[in-house]
Amino acid sequence: MTIFTDALADAVIDTLKLLPFLFLTYLLMEYLEDRTEEKTAESLKKVGRMGPLFGGAVGVIPQCGFSAAAASLFSGGVITVGTMLAAFLSTSDEMLPILISERTDAGGIVRIVAVKMAIGIVSGFVIDFLNRTFRKNRPSPRHAIHELCEQEHCGCDEDGHSGILLPALKHTLHIALFIFLISIVLDLVLKAGGEDALTSVMNSRNIAGVLIAALIGLIPNCGASVLLTELFLRGIAGSGQMMAGLLVNAGVGLLVLFRTNSRHLKENMKITAVLFACGVFWGILIEALGISLL
Repeated sequence: MTIFTDALADAVIDTLKLLPFLFLTYLLMEYLEDRTEEKTAESLKKVGRMGPLFGGAVGVIPQCGFSAAAASLFSGGVITVGTMLAAFLSTSDEMLPILISERTDAGGIVRIVAVKMAIGIVSGFVIDFLNRTFRKNRPSPRHAIHELCEQEHCGCDEDGHSGILLPALKHTLHIALFIFLISIVLDLVLKAGGEDALTSVMNSRNIAGVLIAALIGLIPNCGASVLLTELFLRGIAGSGQMMAGLLVNAGVGLLVLFRTNSRHLKENMKITAVLFACGVFWGILIEALGISLL
C-alpha cells in the first residue's frame, strides 16, 4: 500500500508541476488558431528555421514542462520536428537538481548542461536540414491546431464566442489526466523492483551499456532521469552511458507527443527512433573518445 501511495503522490506532484506549462501552451495555440492568417503562418515557418537554437536553450531549464510544451506545439504545427527534438535532447528534467543536491563540482555541472544543450541544438538543426521522412509540408498552425481540437473533443467550434480560455483549459485537463494515469503505472513499476533490476544490468562498463542506458531513458518518467544520474554519480554508469540515457529521456514529452499527435502514429514512432538514435550516437562517441564530464 505504501508503494501505491508513494506512486500516487509522485504522480500528483509531477502532474501539478506541468499544469501551468500545458495551459499556457494551449492558450497560445488557441490564440493562433483564432487569429492566425496566412501571412502570420508563413512568418512562423521562417522563424522556425532557428527554432532548434531556442529549443536547445530552453530545454536545459530543469522542468519537463518545456518538453511537454514542445510536443504540443509540434503537434499543432507551430514548431519544427528539429526544434522539438532539440528541446527533448537538452531537457535536464531531474538531473540538474540531483547534481546540485549531491554537491557535484560546479565545473562538472556546467560541462554536462553545456554538452546536452550543444548536442540538442546541433542535432535539431541537422534533423531539420535532413528532414525527408517526416511530413514535408506540415499544415499551418490554424489547420493543425484545428485537427488537435477535433481529436481532443474540446468543443472549440461549438460556440464562436466562447473565447480561448475554456478550450485551452479543456486541452490541459485532458492531457494532464492522461499523464497522471501513465505516471502512476510507471512509478509502480520502478518502485516495485524495476529500479534494482535496471541498476544490476548497468554494472557493465562497455558500449552495450550505452544502448541499455538509452532504453532506460525512453521511460517517460522523471524516475528514469533520477536513476541514470544516480548511477553516474555512484560510478556505475560512465559519462557516455549517462549522457545517452539523459539525452533520450525527455520527461513526459514523448507521452504528450503520442497523445496529441495520435493521428500520426507512424510519425511518432519515427521521431522516437530518431531521438533514440541521437542518444546512442552521442553516447557511443563520448565513450569512444574517453570523455569525462566530471
